[in-house]
Amino acid sequence: MRFTKPLWLSHGGEKREHEVYSCHVSPDGSRLATAAGDGHVRIWSTDAILNASDPAYTKPKQLASLSHHSGTIHSVRFSANGKYLASGADDKIVCVYNLDPSPPSHTTFGSNETPPVENWRIFRRLIGHDNDVQDLGWSCDSSILVSVGLDSKAVVWSGSTFEKLKTLSNHQSHVKGITFDPSNKYFATASDDRTIKIFRFTPPPPNASAYDQTSNFTLEHTVSAPFSTSPLTTYFRRCSWSPEGAHIAAANAVNGPVSSVAIINRGTWDGEINLIGHEGPVEVCAFSPRLFYQRPHDKDVPQSSVTIIACAGQDKTLSVWNTSFPRPFVTTAELAAKPISDLAWSPDGETIYYTSLDGTIAAVVFERGELGYPAPTADNDKALAKYGAGRRVGIVENADALRLEEGSKAGELRGVEGRMGELMGDSQPQPSVLTNGDAHVNGTANVTGAAEPAATAPAPPKDPQAEKIDKLKQRVTITKDGKKRIAPLLLSSSNQGESNLPRTQLQAAVRHGAVSDAPATILDLSKPYDGLPKGGLSGLLMGNKRKYAEVEGDDEKRAEKRVHLVQQTGAAPIVSNTPDGLVPASTAPSKPIEVPEVLRPAITNPSMTVSQIRLAVPMVRSVIIRPREPARSIPDSDTTSTAPAEPPDADKPLIFEARNATGPSRTGRAQDREPSRITVSKRAQTLWQDYLPKAVLLVTGNSHFWAAACEDGSLHVWTPAGRRLLNALILDSQPVILDCRGWWLLALTATGQCHIYNLRTLSAPHPPISLAPILDTASAVQHPHLTPSPSLIFARLNSAGRIIAALSNGEGFTYSPALHTWQRLTENWWAVGSQYWNTTDTSLATPAAIAKNLRPQASSCSGVPPAWHETINPENLSAGIIPLLERHTTAQALLKGRAYFLQRLVKMLISAEGYEGFESAVSIAHLENRIAAALTLGARDEFRVYLVTYAKRLGAENLRAKVEELLRGLMGRLYEDEEDGDDGEGDEEGEGVEWGEGNEVCGWKREELLREIVVVLGKWRELQRVTVPYAKLLGVIGEAAEGAGKEGEEMEVET
Repeated sequence: MRFTKPLWLSHGGEKREHEVYSCHVSPDGSRLATAAGDGHVRIWSTDAILNASDPAYTKPKQLASLSHHSGTIHSVRFSANGKYLASGADDKIVCVYNLDPSPPSHTTFGSNETPPVENWRIFRRLIGHDNDVQDLGWSCDSSILVSVGLDSKAVVWSGSTFEKLKTLSNHQSHVKGITFDPSNKYFATASDDRTIKIFRFTPPPPNASAYDQTSNFTLEHTVSAPFSTSPLTTYFRRCSWSPEGAHIAAANAVNGPVSSVAIINRGTWDGEINLIGHEGPVEVCAFSPRLFYQRPHDKDVPQSSVTIIACAGQDKTLSVWNTSFPRPFVTTAELAAKPISDLAWSPDGETIYYTSLDGTIAAVVFERGELGYPAPTADNDKALAKYGAGRRVGIVENADALRLEEGSKAGELRGVEGRMGELMGDSQPQPSVLTNGDAHVNGTANVTGAAEPAATAPAPPKDPQAEKIDKLKQRVTITKDGKKRIAPLLLSSSNQGESNLPRTQLQAAVRHGAVSDAPATILDLSKPYDGLPKGGLSGLLMGNKRKYAEVEGDDEKRAEKRVHLVQQTGAAPIVSNTPDGLVPASTAPSKPIEVPEVLRPAITNPSMTVSQIRLAVPMVRSVIIRPREPARSIPDSDTTSTAPAEPPDADKPLIFEARNATGPSRTGRAQDREPSRITVSKRAQTLWQDYLPKAVLLVTGNSHFWAAACEDGSLHVWTPAGRRLLNALILDSQPVILDCRGWWLLALTATGQCHIYNLRTLSAPHPPISLAPILDTASAVQHPHLTPSPSLIFARLNSAGRIIAALSNGEGFTYSPALHTWQRLTENWWAVGSQYWNTTDTSLATPAAIAKNLRPQASSCSGVPPAWHETINPENLSAGIIPLLERHTTAQALLKGRAYFLQRLVKMLISAEGYEGFESAVSIAHLENRIAAALTLGARDEFRVYLVTYAKRLGAENLRAKVEELLRGLMGRLYEDEEDGDDGEGDEEGEGVEWGEGNEVCGWKREELLREIVVVLGKWRELQRVTVPYAKLLGVIGEAAEGAGKEGEEMEVET
């Protein structure tokens, strides 16, 4: 055994060395990371430490120094795949770093830091704790990161997106230790509540989110017997899991009055074995990652393997135990002047590094054979196999199934990183700047899509702020004694990279090559004003508040009172400062704004007296104005030159005005009123006028037509130029809702009749339909007490001419012309029972997504290019209707408490006997309802998103019959020969729903949808007998093999 402690291996300060709280060795064994009280994470070369006594060794010693925390750092851990490094500190933040292949930046001027050799950059800042972060742990497959702290919480983070998946609040006191099962089934947390809690988990997929991990990370067992009287004075309770997965070594245990290390058995979770020998509480335990044999390994001679464990704590003693002996075979006392804080083994299992609160960082190197002879790593895998490590459900059928599985997983990971980067504002790669959201794989930037060669990448434009900073860095000043000095520069303004904080969607387009008028990290401060205000010292002390001027005829000071009333509402009143005092400014323009005045109630139609449904009729107002905003192209961050040209005079909106008669009758008879005047103007210039004999109640219009509904139930339509498009339409009663989308016009009358017209073809898709079936009056009267029936909240049209109606009970409906019936799109049942109910996601209706998906749709629908305003104007889109209805359900049912008792019922059913699969069944049914609704409405974007989500859930639940039906329905008759089906009469039983005729489903090509669903389902081995034939037919397996080959070549080049 050899002990080495180089003098340069420390977190040195000006007067003393800082306390070192944690250390960890990278999976390849080349780096040692340490964390200390100076707020720095330092990365050292292990070769330099082990060769410290060799004067001929001249390679770098310290590789990097990271100072992204504002306090003491308590834990630092490398991920198992070596891709990330995480640190937790008393600033309540967990920082995640990754290694940037670009050259490191220079050190700060005036700093004593060693120039960095490796460019470790901050990748994420994870905020989820309310107090100090004490310890961190990565799962063995790096799928999750768990942080524990003094807030009694354990927070689970995704290892791919670093989204918070779950917060575990099972402990009653500070949590000070975390360790993971090497078979990736459990993790254990140690707390000052004198317990160790074992949590069971399933490794989440890369695209996991918080709402689909609610049933994961469950408490398996609580161990409390070995810690009943353990002291609460330890800074850490760092436990460790044995490499074969059979035991947990728990620090700070007691055996009677003696401090010990409890060995907890897996499965029974009892602690009958104790390691006794330390004089003080043990704070840290660490199993060697390798199994050992007592003799050199021989395949022909069977041997029993043993494990090695190191323990240390407040007695400043390091002990190393072998499971084949009851006593430690190595005990080294007085290694440090203060308690030992952390232990870390090298991957070969024969070198242990330790840190102490006196600033010591040292290594203990065991010679070959002292601990035993390391067993091959395959023996570790064999020992873990009995606990299910590395075991996958199902067996790969053949090589094609394996290629499909690999391609599915690779595509899923690329998609997750691309979406996460887009969410964080990373729409394009940047070679020299790392921002929050840029994921790196094996040292190279991972970009969704085809990677372009580095030689063809465009040079970044010159940043004026960077040039300004360069000038500031070289600013030379002359002191009073005539000496030249370089003026110091504020550190926050010397960072030339972009901000590492997440950026909103509005800033997503401000990226590489775009012009930003707002600096991200530069803060220019003007010189503070040190003079006195106007009025001198008295004005500074007493203020310069002026009195209001006296106005003739205003003895009651009504103007001043009016200003005070405005101030009480929180608004800022506008006053003029005149020589006589303050005077309220006249806010009225040269031409007074006419406020619509209610003239009288509308005359009720006689048909309403016998109607079952009676809706409120609008009042007759003096003026009704409908502005028509010009259609504008939607900006897209990906394409700038392909946007269609705007029409002439696009910035000049049109005003459609209907003015009803307000004065007395000119003939003296009340029934002889003046006609209503219809005017269309632009910039106060009248384009055309028309007159109607009856009073106008409602108006609507767009770039295709104008429409007005009158008091007598007539409906008039004009072209944009003012030509009468058709004769007046006579409705059964007065319209109460008038809406238009594209060439479609909706008129909803007071008797609940819905009239829909296609003004391009001058036809109606179906006869007038009644709202009576959806208003649910029959079920409302069946309650034991009197309850109000639901009312209509809104009724709108989509781009396909379908009416969308939402009620006050939270339900949403649409009418199907093909089925001649109403269909319910959303209801309270899905809101309280489905795991996929998420009304905060508006990504389906963002302008960028709409424009991106409209362009291929517009070009593929027909040979004739659609009109400019039909493809780009958001008013003519059907995207976002289903999320809109679900947000309405949330607002009406959940937020207003109308579904309170339904929520209670669902919560009881989830835990009731016989309803074990209730939540899963409701969630799948909700997805099927969404798909059917998108298909009915023709919502192209929603249909594809919901279909992929549905396929993933079917694969996770292993619902083979539904998967087969889904694939058959998507394929339809895409690859069917013409001769098939001529003679068979009994084949109809096996046929499923084909989801429409032709080669398109809801605007998407069948082959494209089928290919995506097959790739998504390819990673589930239980379904590969179903998916592989489709993959062969579509050629997916060949593409997956080529993609895997390219990735392998890239990895070989990088390594």
